Amino acid sequence: MDKMRKDRLYLLAGVAFGMPMLLAAAGKAQTASTIPPSSASTRSQHTTRTQAAARAINNVAADHPETIKVSGTSTSSVLSPATARHSTTQVTVVSGAELLATGQTNVMQALAQANPAITSPPQAGVGNNGFVQTMQLRGQSADDTLILVNGHRRHVGANFNANAGPNWGTDPADISLIPISAIDHIEVITEGATALYGQDALAGAVNIVLKHSTHGGSINFKNSGYYAGDGQALDGSADYNMALGHRGGYLDLAAQVTHQLPTTRTGDYVGTLFTDPERNATADRDVQRMLGIPKSTLETMSANMSIPLAENVNFYSTSTFSHRRSNVAETYRSEADSLTNPYLYPNGSQPYIAMDQYDFETDNGIKARKFGFAWDAYVTYGRDDQAYSTIHSDNVSLGNASPTDFYDGKAITSELTAGLRGSRSFDTGFLPKPLNLRFGGEYRHDTFQMTGGDPLSYYGRGATDHAGNVPAAVTNQNRDVFDGSINLDFWVTNKWEWTLGGRSVSYNNLATVQTGSIGTRYNFNKRWAIRASINTGYRPPTLAEMYYFYNAPFAGYSIDQLPVDSAATRALGGGKMKGEYSRNYSIGVDATPVDNFHLTGNLYYIAINDRLASTTTLGGSYVAEALAQSGLSGVTYASYYTNPVNTQTFGGDFNADYTLHTPRYGTFRFAMGFNFSDNEIRSYNATPSVLASHGLSTFNNYAEEMMLHSAPKNRESLSVNWKYGKWSVFVQEMRYGSMTFLASPTSVPMQVNPAFLTNMEVSYQVLPKWSVAVGANNLGNKYPTRVPSSISGPLFGAYKYPFYSPYGFNGGMYYVKTALNF
Repeated sequence: MDKMRKDRLYLLAGVAFGMPMLLAAAGKAQTASTIPPSSASTRSQHTTRTQAAARAINNVAADHPETIKVSGTSTSSVLSPATARHSTTQVTVVSGAELLATGQTNVMQALAQANPAITSPPQAGVGNNGFVQTMQLRGQSADDTLILVNGHRRHVGANFNANAGPNWGTDPADISLIPISAIDHIEVITEGATALYGQDALAGAVNIVLKHSTHGGSINFKNSGYYAGDGQALDGSADYNMALGHRGGYLDLAAQVTHQLPTTRTGDYVGTLFTDPERNATADRDVQRMLGIPKSTLETMSANMSIPLAENVNFYSTSTFSHRRSNVAETYRSEADSLTNPYLYPNGSQPYIAMDQYDFETDNGIKARKFGFAWDAYVTYGRDDQAYSTIHSDNVSLGNASPTDFYDGKAITSELTAGLRGSRSFDTGFLPKPLNLRFGGEYRHDTFQMTGGDPLSYYGRGATDHAGNVPAAVTNQNRDVFDGSINLDFWVTNKWEWTLGGRSVSYNNLATVQTGSIGTRYNFNKRWAIRASINTGYRPPTLAEMYYFYNAPFAGYSIDQLPVDSAATRALGGGKMKGEYSRNYSIGVDATPVDNFHLTGNLYYIAINDRLASTTTLGGSYVAEALAQSGLSGVTYASYYTNPVNTQTFGGDFNADYTLHTPRYGTFRFAMGFNFSDNEIRSYNATPSVLASHGLSTFNNYAEEMMLHSAPKNRESLSVNWKYGKWSVFVQEMRYGSMTFLASPTSVPMQVNPAFLTNMEVSYQVLPKWSVAVGANNLGNKYPTRVPSSISGPLFGAYKYPFYSPYGFNGGMYYVKTALNF
């Protein structure tokens, strides 16, 4: 059977089986902690529940409301789709209802709006950086956050963010490919505890827990647009939940379709539009479209199921499938531009990079209680396939015979995982509470592929703005990963809890790495507690960081992004990549000072050694000569990924919420959140001698500013949700701190000023199961600091606003929506 047929069978099997989430088991030896849908609107750090009998294993969470207890939680069973919940670790829960209340329908945008520890610019860069929205947790790299779905690792995306910006050099998992209607709640773990949650969690982890009900569903529609009159969007989502059999089995289906029209906030063209002086003097200069939300269509679906096979034995399956088409505008090329063929484009051209993406994942396994232990055996396969094209362009090397659309090739990632986890609680006889044990082993096979483009896409100077993948870029890489972990949670007194964790991971192309975690918590009484933790962590370079290759031809020169194993990289002193090692220290407080009032606060320090980043763009006669001797003739500039610096982050966060019930004026829920993170470079790793001898540096000021200051240091959020009869009003005030914007490597840095944004939604319950709402994000139509002409002018005036502003650059957005629940 050929590979394509196998891939189709994987996909069909995954969609047919649906998607897992077998909730907690209970019994004499085991208790489990989960977050039920009925309590999803409550954000807390610590929950506890008593589980029902084993024969009702799938209905426990739905039957028992969440209880807030400062005294901590019982340990998590591997039967739970939630992450391992330790009261020594902060876990913030954002419910599906809270995600929808933001007015956003993209999961990434909704989560960033709901949690101030996350920043996620709507467009994190130019070129292919604009395809996928990524997150920064506690100010760290997007790759330093582990993404889980129902407690299992989700595969990384194929889109490698090769351009400068907050997500420079990353290819994280894309959570926007999960229907928002499928989500029960999201857990944000703000601890760098890779020993507890998995490798890559240097900043923390995000676990998306999907709905797992035996009945009900919803249908949602939303229409939105921007105050400026563009960017209209239509979004429809639905979910349907049903019972499978009569022993607690369930099947939950969800789907979402979003069609987004583009926006443009690009400045008027600066420079010569036409070779004819008279025509140039009178030409309309509103021709650029580079700065704006791209046109896109996203279709995504999910299935989540569990079927009892025998007493205390359940089969589960979790699957998602997505298809996305998106067009990102590139640099406008005037008729007078040397890269424009005036025969093909007498009025100039606006090139686009087009992406056609197919992404799926299926996670299947057995959860059971045997031999006094809870067990989870699973196999997961995920794949992201992205095909790229350059459209409305030309290749000047081909003259008038040049096509205008070019196929550029593909980027493909996949991840195959097989694992076994177990857990149990033991009565030791000498500890005041049971000792909780959790352990597991996992094998993972990662792949990264790049396929070649149409020869015409890279012939000569290549397609203008984005040439296709040259033969040297074609690659098919893989690695095997073996992962083992063990965690202990125990109480030395009735008030003093400890958590110990250890993990060992072996990579066939890197090293064997051990990480550890120690956490403790002391409960003064039922309302006040303090906790502290020390964690070490590790993140390997992704296969894309190691093997991505791209050639960007321009008029008179070209720039190459080199893979780590190439002769050219070795000639420039590279070729030895290491993973990132981290140390994370935190101290925090959890409190319920009075009933219905909860608060948490944390101070943290994160030190990362051998931070992964791209070098500065290296150029000069020596670089050109070294590249030519390595077989890359005609290439004048190059960069590669390496470990240039060691960083540290000082930070803190605070969250509080209070629910006020009044007899006459309804219910008010007040919430506030604050996060501060200050990134610094502790030290610089040595510049390769071959570069230093020619006066070159691997990491200049431009690269430093991008790493340290391209995201705001602090974010604050204050909100109130008022429910009165059939009416509901949600108001949120957000503040983003200042940041630095660099339009290009040669531009001077500019400061983007702090900004306040207001979000508001008013909804009305027309019928018990039907509601309508109107709202606005960025109600006051706030724009970021405008880029001065001295910076934007040399770049054709394209950047009117900073393109990686943390809250976007499109101004206010209004929307209307309706929901039918059944």
